[in-house]
Amino acid sequence: MLSITNIIVLTTCLISIALMQNRAGKSAMVLHPATIKNSHQWYRFITSGFIHADFTHLAINMFVLWSFGNAVEQYLYPRHLDGLISLKYLALYFGGIVVSSIPSYMRHNQNVHYAALGASGGVSAVVFAVIIFEPWQNLYLYGVIAIPQILAGIGYLVYSWYQDKNANDNIGHMAHLTGAIWGFLFTGVMNFGLFSRFLQKTLEGPGW
Repeated sequence: MLSITNIIVLTTCLISIALMQNRAGKSAMVLHPATIKNSHQWYRFITSGFIHADFTHLAINMFVLWSFGNAVEQYLYPRHLDGLISLKYLALYFGGIVVSSIPSYMRHNQNVHYAALGASGGVSAVVFAVIIFEPWQNLYLYGVIAIPQILAGIGYLVYSWYQDKNANDNIGHMAHLTGAIWGFLFTGVMNFGLFSRFLQKTLEGPGW
C-alpha cells in the first residue's frame, strides 16, 4: 500500500521537476511575503513547499522525508479506516511548511525582492517527530557517521539559530528551526504520553 509519505514525495518531485525551469510557474507558487500581504494569496504558504530551487535541493529534502516520514507514519500516525490519524500526519508535515514560513512572512512582507521555496520546514517537522519518539536512536550522517538523534537535533537547532543570526547564504535557517520545533511540539501534543516518555528515555541515556 502506497504510504502518504511516498505520495507526498512523488507529488513534490513531479511538480518541482516540471517547474524547475518554468519561472512563471514558480512565481505563481513561491512564498512571496509582499504578494501574500498585498493580494492575500495565502495559498502560497502551502504551494511553496512543492517547488525547489534545483535538483540538489529537491533530492536532499525528499530523501530525508522518505527516510524519516515512513517511520513516523508507521509508528506514530498509522492509517485508520476513519482517516483521522492520516489527517494528523498531514497536519504535521504541511503544518511544518506553514509554520516555518511565518517568520519569513513577518520579516519580509515589505520586501518585494524576497522569496522563498522548498519543503524544508515540513521535512524538519517530520525529523523531529522521530526524535521525540526515539531520542537515542542513531541517525547516520552521510549514511555512515552514527550520531544519536537527540544530539543531532540539538546541534541542528543551535546551528540553525546561529546561521539565521549570522549567515548570508540565502538559506532559510529560521524555517528549519521553526519547522523542527513545530514537529516536536505537535507530535508531543497529539501523542501526549510521548513527552514523559521522551524525558524518561533521555535521562536513561543511550544504554550503550
